[in-house]
Amino acid sequence: MEQQGPIPVPTGKRALRDRLTIPVLAYGGILMAVMQTVVVPLLPDLPRLTGSSAAAVSWTVTATLLAGAVLTPVLGRAGDMYGKRRVLASALTLMTLGSVLCALSSDITVLITARALQGAAAAVVPLSISILRDELPPERRGSAVALMSSTVGIGAALGLPLAALVVQYADWHTMFWLTGLLGAIGVAAVCWAVKESPVRTPGRFDVVGTLGLAAGLVCLLLGVSQGGQWGWTSPPVLALFAATAVIFTLWRRQQLRAARPLVDLRLVAEPRVGLSHVAALLTGFAFYANSLVTAQLVQAPEETGYGLGLSIVATGLCLLPGGVTMLLFSPLSARISAARGPRVTLALGALVIACGYVVRIADSRDLWMIILGATVVATGTTLAYSALPTLILRAVPAEQTASANGVNVLMRTIGQATSSAAVAAVLVHHTSLMGGTAVPTLHGYLVAFGMAGAVALVACAAALTIPGDRPAGSGGKRTEPRRERTRGSRDGALEGA
Repeated sequence: MEQQGPIPVPTGKRALRDRLTIPVLAYGGILMAVMQTVVVPLLPDLPRLTGSSAAAVSWTVTATLLAGAVLTPVLGRAGDMYGKRRVLASALTLMTLGSVLCALSSDITVLITARALQGAAAAVVPLSISILRDELPPERRGSAVALMSSTVGIGAALGLPLAALVVQYADWHTMFWLTGLLGAIGVAAVCWAVKESPVRTPGRFDVVGTLGLAAGLVCLLLGVSQGGQWGWTSPPVLALFAATAVIFTLWRRQQLRAARPLVDLRLVAEPRVGLSHVAALLTGFAFYANSLVTAQLVQAPEETGYGLGLSIVATGLCLLPGGVTMLLFSPLSARISAARGPRVTLALGALVIACGYVVRIADSRDLWMIILGATVVATGTTLAYSALPTLILRAVPAEQTASANGVNVLMRTIGQATSSAAVAAVLVHHTSLMGGTAVPTLHGYLVAFGMAGAVALVACAAALTIPGDRPAGSGGKRTEPRRERTRGSRDGALEGA
């Protein structure tokens, strides 16, 4: 690579903006997670507030999930082609617009549409990680990427109690006005503090591949998310899964033939990339069960013999230590990855998640043990989620980092959706009658914990099968790709990532 001399040291306003790049990107990631969480306290009351059915209200969650799953790899690819900051600001703008629409309306159709717009924010984390790779020197990159990965859990832990407080003491529209204001601040901060990356992938956008991926993901996630309600063997669900298989078979053929595919399947087939995606799916499954089951368990009535009857605000506060732990442990994750490699960090994180579920199985009656177990799971999630993007960064060319990380986040999303369906199925099959109403038994919750812990162990095994790190330029199968900029040593090897 041609050298252009030393990189000039920024001064004045540009120096300030450079120092704020990481905090601004982290703010965007936290805001994204908050936005996904804030609707949860509203779900029991939304049928009354909107004059709609509970089934219709559930789409305020499903629409965000589907839109996020579809748009994450698409916006990641768009970022690689047209500019990561531009696409990042656009995703945050769509998220903010969705908040404003929710604040202005009580119509369930408008709310579902607005929540789908907010799903675009799922691309914030992979785009931000790609920006960090492009803009930071290797010695700073690892800790910044680890922090960015942790924002998902931090935002979720903050969003639930915040939303519960607003819903309890103010009109529910106020919550969306607040998130809209926070979103507008995020858009302005990104435009001011974040530089546009010159690293681009030239070519024409793969429209056919985008439509095929969107159709396949909608069929898959719709079947997974609605299977418990419609029946897993019902004709609509079986038709959705059959359509998923057909669409993805045709989509794979189209992607392998396309000159500039939306997803480079040949790159995905390489063990370092493909196994990282498998580990992401399994880790997403194992992590999500913790949040789902903990919230239901502590809110269960005391008459069940195990429930604590806590309010939604108290429930959010129970999950808050996990969010704080994720913030504190993200630097440790970066140090472990630098010393031992990210696959070791990923395997360790998955093992810690499994240990957390052992704690949950040992005692799920005492509040302090519940909080301890949930926090241990959150700690393992921090280690695992922080290692995943570093694995991707070390395995793919610089001009494909946003799209590759987008696919990795997509796999986490699919894992979380599958976890939600699996936990619901387990709890439905382990119920007892209380006052004429079927409620989950403690045994059902313990089975769910055991299932998630077992998946975490499989994720640990998958992580250990990922080939060892190969420094860039060391003579491996892939050589460092040509880039459209020359930045000296900052575009060199990724050992410090």
